[in-house]
Amino acid sequence: MTPTLETSRLILRPLQLQDAAQVQVLFPRWEIVRFLANRVPWPYPPDEALRFYRDNALPAAERGEEWHWTLRLKTHPTEVIGGISLTKGENNRGFWMGLPWQRQGLMSEACDVVTDYWFDVLKFPVLRVPKAVLNTASRRISQKQGMRVIAHEDRDYVAGRFPSEIWEINAEEWRAYRRSQQSASS
Repeated sequence: MTPTLETSRLILRPLQLQDAAQVQVLFPRWEIVRFLANRVPWPYPPDEALRFYRDNALPAAERGEEWHWTLRLKTHPTEVIGGISLTKGENNRGFWMGLPWQRQGLMSEACDVVTDYWFDVLKFPVLRVPKAVLNTASRRISQKQGMRVIAHEDRDYVAGRFPSEIWEINAEEWRAYRRSQQSASS
């Protein structure tokens, strides 16, 4: 069961099928999808959010293989502004944010709380995330979190094939990062 998580500004609510209608309006923007894995169809079909949630995301969550959340501002808890997920396997975290809410540090907050969940609740030893080198905003989040690049390879994204980096952090490194955050805020 995926729990509700919170940050100072966000509610991360477990994905529900009824979220698809809001996501279908917000998500299909080139600026959002271009650096996502090429399994995201483009142009985005009119019922794709519903199909993906019903046929992929929710069944994977029920099997305990994935954890999906919608992002909502605490000031507007009924409005979806983005999404974040964790996945067992090779690529462990993915996210997207609606255009009006980008560049406000909200995704960094969401990444911190789901990474805590990955290590502290799910007890996985390592978190790995691939990123297109051109995706500077996403790379900045990994840098800020103390992750390191462990591999370079070309990968296929919605916008094409690009040089990519695989970023990694282990549980011990993550806990040291979180302690340093707490010390800085004290």
